[in-house]
Amino acid sequence: MRTTAGQAGSRHEVRSHRLADGRQALFFSDPGHPPVDHIDDPRALDPRAGGGQLRFDRLTGEWVAVAAHRQARTYLPPADQCPLCPSRDGRRSEIPAPDYDVVVFENRFPSLGPDLGQLPEPADDDAGRGLWGVPAPAVGRCEVVVFTPDHHGSFARLGPERARTVVEAWAQRTAALSALPGIRHVFPFENRGQEIGVTLHHPHGQIYAYPYPAPYAARLAERSRRHLAAAGRPLMGELLRSESEAGDRMVLQGEHFSAYVPYAARWPLEVHLVPHRQVPDLAALSAAERDELAVLYPDLLARLDRLYPTPTPYIAAWHQAPVNDADREAGWLHLQLTSPRRAEDKLKYLAGSEAAMGAFINDVPAEKAAARLREAAR
Repeated sequence: MRTTAGQAGSRHEVRSHRLADGRQALFFSDPGHPPVDHIDDPRALDPRAGGGQLRFDRLTGEWVAVAAHRQARTYLPPADQCPLCPSRDGRRSEIPAPDYDVVVFENRFPSLGPDLGQLPEPADDDAGRGLWGVPAPAVGRCEVVVFTPDHHGSFARLGPERARTVVEAWAQRTAALSALPGIRHVFPFENRGQEIGVTLHHPHGQIYAYPYPAPYAARLAERSRRHLAAAGRPLMGELLRSESEAGDRMVLQGEHFSAYVPYAARWPLEVHLVPHRQVPDLAALSAAERDELAVLYPDLLARLDRLYPTPTPYIAAWHQAPVNDADREAGWLHLQLTSPRRAEDKLKYLAGSEAAMGAFINDVPAEKAAARLREAAR
């Protein structure tokens, strides 16, 4: 299928193909690059994995996904067996093409999906099963976003043109996934580094499309709604203005985006990248905003890597408003970039206070972290 990514007039073409087991794979092309019009995937794959469960925790009011089939997923393969590299010289990977720019495909071992549907509201007593209730099908969608065919690259080293293609892919997928039946929250993210728990070294991210607002997103949405109702102004806009006026936690400022270390940062390295204009998600960004994002975001990642002699592990989490009118009215897209690295040879682990109680203790003041990141500019 031939289509165009993102907004009208986009220069990024995308082609939709099917892998051997029926999963969708979308090939996004850099401007001026020929699109991938044909793939051949002769692999004899097992039937699609899935069939997980969603169980409702009545003590916390949160859903938990149970995905036993993920135990069989690929774990830290050598470079010559990487499933995200192009298929070459008779070695078939998840990407059945000799080359590509950016590829998004349905995860072979999804936490959610591949089925879609509405998640039922939990009842006090589900069909006599007691307070634990009846498990629901793990509906939703999980996708993998591969940034580059270079196995040894990183997002920080993609260059503005390729980073812009990834931004376009995020935006296109956010819009498409948000429109699927039953989807209530779309979450693009990247885990980098084995210390974070990465199971594939090839530069890539993921997108989860949940049938419920993820717990942290739901808390942010509730506070944003309450602040808007009380003050008449969006909460994130107030925070961005206050950080800009204070200045000591700012890391960089552009025409459309600014980045700062939040006052109450939980992690030794934590930066929030925020658009100056209120938008609910990546799909709502203008072309000019996407252009600047493709420059400033890799800049932030490169600063993390300049702090120490070895690459810094991180989680890059795009916080988008849940898919409903009230949250989109109050919400404000932003990136939360965090790393547990507190020194060259030390990591912060979630101990009792953080893991059990959610009460964070940070050894690094936000102002000190911001000063180091400012100094790490090229």
